[in-house]
Amino acid sequence: MDSRVAYTALVAIVAILRLAELRISARNVAALKARGAVEVGAGHYPWVVMVHASWLVGCVLEVWLLDRPWIAGLGLPMLALFAAGMALRYWAIRTLGARWSTRIVFVPGEPLVETGPYRLLRHPNYLGVVLGLAALPLVHTAWVTSLLASAANGLVLRQRIEAEVAALR
Repeated sequence: MDSRVAYTALVAIVAILRLAELRISARNVAALKARGAVEVGAGHYPWVVMVHASWLVGCVLEVWLLDRPWIAGLGLPMLALFAAGMALRYWAIRTLGARWSTRIVFVPGEPLVETGPYRLLRHPNYLGVVLGLAALPLVHTAWVTSLLASAANGLVLRQRIEAEVAALR
């Protein structure tokens, strides 16, 4: 089988998982807002969505249009790094439970979560995202997508973290 087909299937699975996450997030946001939650930093959210959607499309397009090769010595470690990033993200999501969303939404007065990965890291979900955005394209040597998505994510993540930190003060 052409490795590009398997890689495209992997990216499709990731896209399906991200769509499921958006549904969970929307449900959580609605429940949080019903409890008096407020949202901050909504202005940058469309950029977050654009970066992540472009990343998924870029992964596939670069591999097919530029005929990027599968190199096991790079692809396997990057697949492991991507899986580690996903595991960290899902640990953070599970720890936050109904408080998790893809938006910055919080109920004033609720204490910060300090269990799970939050015992060790301030922003474990974001670290998982950074790892994933860099690693998934490199599973099939799509280095341009890895670089561009990482740089674009860095710009929006900076805004996002600043908004989140300000809101939690």
